[in-house]
Amino acid sequence: MTPIDNTEDRYGAVAVLFHWSVAFLVIGLAALGLYMVTLPDVGFTTKKVTLVLYHKEFGVLAFILLAMRLVWRVTHILPRLVERLPDWQKIAARFVHLSFYALLFALPVTGCLMSSAAGIPVSFFGWFMLPDLVHRDDELFHRYLAIHKWLGYVLILLIVVHAGAALRHHFVLKDDTLRKMLP
Repeated sequence: MTPIDNTEDRYGAVAVLFHWSVAFLVIGLAALGLYMVTLPDVGFTTKKVTLVLYHKEFGVLAFILLAMRLVWRVTHILPRLVERLPDWQKIAARFVHLSFYALLFALPVTGCLMSSAAGIPVSFFGWFMLPDLVHRDDELFHRYLAIHKWLGYVLILLIVVHAGAALRHHFVLKDDTLRKMLP
């Protein structure tokens, strides 16, 4: 059974739960985002509007979970990286993780800025509305839309790199890197 707290050798149940819940949520949001951009803007269909609203609400949820995960991470021990890794791979692993945090905070922020600039409020599952962060401005909306889109593409690339590295560790190097994060 996985301990609740992290140890020097593996992540605990809370960290594992945060990792996989954020991972599945973010992969779902990325897939939804990729699908939404294929839908026409002309006539802005009910389907696209509904999907955009879900994307926003689950994006806020991802932001909240990520904030909770970050608090957990900075207040608890991190398991050691595999000892025999070259230094450049250890640096790359830390860089990718820090990049994930930066992107996963920047994406919901740019999404909210985009919605504010479009004059469209962001609801969190009907519980509350997020405040507008900027004034309504079509040019600003298009800038934030482009930033949000490209940050999403970079995130997808990082997910592929991260998953590929984890699978390489598991199947090729046969070390405990992936097992540390499995329940």
